[in-house]
Amino acid sequence: MLFHSQAFILGFLPVCLGGFFLLGRAAGRVWGLRWLVAASFVFYAWWRPPFVLLLGASIAANYLLGRHLLGLARSGRQRAARLWLAGGVAANLILLGWFKYADFLLQTIAPGAPALHLFLPLAISFFTFQQIMFLVDSARCDRQDTGPLPYAAFIAFFPHLIAGPIVRPKEIIPQLTSPGLARPDGDALSAGLMLFLLGLAKKLVLADTFGGFADRGFDAAAAGEALTFFEAWYAALAYALQIYFDFSGYSDMAIGLARMLNVRFPLNFDSPYQATSITDFWRRWHMTLSRFLRGYLYIPLGGNRAGERRRLVNLMLTMLLGGLWHGAAWTFVLWGGLHGAFLVIHAAWRRRGWCLPRLPAQALTLLAVTLAWVPFRADGMAATWAMLRGMAGANGIALPQMLVRAMPPLGWIATGVPVLPHLGEARTLSFPEVTVCLLVGWTIVLALPNVHAMSERMRGWSLTAGFALSVQALFFAPHVAPFLYFQF
Repeated sequence: MLFHSQAFILGFLPVCLGGFFLLGRAAGRVWGLRWLVAASFVFYAWWRPPFVLLLGASIAANYLLGRHLLGLARSGRQRAARLWLAGGVAANLILLGWFKYADFLLQTIAPGAPALHLFLPLAISFFTFQQIMFLVDSARCDRQDTGPLPYAAFIAFFPHLIAGPIVRPKEIIPQLTSPGLARPDGDALSAGLMLFLLGLAKKLVLADTFGGFADRGFDAAAAGEALTFFEAWYAALAYALQIYFDFSGYSDMAIGLARMLNVRFPLNFDSPYQATSITDFWRRWHMTLSRFLRGYLYIPLGGNRAGERRRLVNLMLTMLLGGLWHGAAWTFVLWGGLHGAFLVIHAAWRRRGWCLPRLPAQALTLLAVTLAWVPFRADGMAATWAMLRGMAGANGIALPQMLVRAMPPLGWIATGVPVLPHLGEARTLSFPEVTVCLLVGWTIVLALPNVHAMSERMRGWSLTAGFALSVQALFFAPHVAPFLYFQF
């Protein structure tokens, strides 16, 4: 079930909220929490009911192992705790690896072998990370002891079950055990609904619009077509906006939904395209994932404790594994490797004391991030190369004849063609239409604050501007486009 579907907004959400607060008021917090767990399992089962058994079994096994680890750690049996932790983390990774990476590894080792065609369980990448954090924090004695019900609610909690935010047990479980959890709070409901609706507008109005522009160019590259300069760059810039508004919108909706249920999630986006370095970008983009990779991968690998050379190796390994986590394909490994290389270069740059003014630094960072999005979106390495060739101008520079005739100096750098076949709807006016849309989108992400930093008045204006278009898209869009991170 998608947050931006009619079934969720008109059916699931009001029933979930109503049952949660009615049961909480009539029977107490525990019954409200039971309702929340049941609703979360229904939410997950809406996709494919049999996989609820996998989710439930994973929750039960990790809860029992976490209790055992906590007991070992508290009794001072650190060696035994480390062994049990290694086994538990390995078991979770094997489960994830079987469903997500078996075909990838098989085709890498034996390219001619028939594919297994395993079905990837929804959200397995995210709830695996959540449960690994629970096990690690148990072995570190870095969490409170808790019963099975709050733990099940923590993992299955539908606002973050599918695509995050990735939150630590000690951030959320105490909120789920708070006496006032199931009491309706007018301020929380109002604030949460505002965030949810703003996120809905980002997804339906902005992300899906730019997604249509991006798909045209990337699909052409996947089909082996030669993209000209503007076709390739417009597709790449549109995808950069699509994934920004798509995941930023999802994060706002998740935070808003949790807030309506009296749970506060950490911020997951902080205007990342306004970053002035690649390090700054990763402090702002998918912030909870960056925090997880740092605390549960980079630091355990050694972090910066073993000298500068080892630190750079750890940075690269972290980003390569982070790329592979996003998807079982070499394009995701390339994306992670590019970001690892950018981080290494930036570290060397800082070590020499070099510094760029703010605007050039921001432009260079944005260029690097946009180029790295190409393999992230492209359908294979061949399509990645086709896109990059087009962006480099290897297939020429073309503009609509109408524009070249109106502005003859453009003929010095571009060839006039009737239409650009891989841009927008391939109409005469597609080029100015897409240009204006891109200018609006990039103005929003580069010049405006994120919704969490906006004033109440500015939030109100933003909601008013997008509400009618959101309603139109919700009821009349030809299909419901899933969030991009649902496929990871």
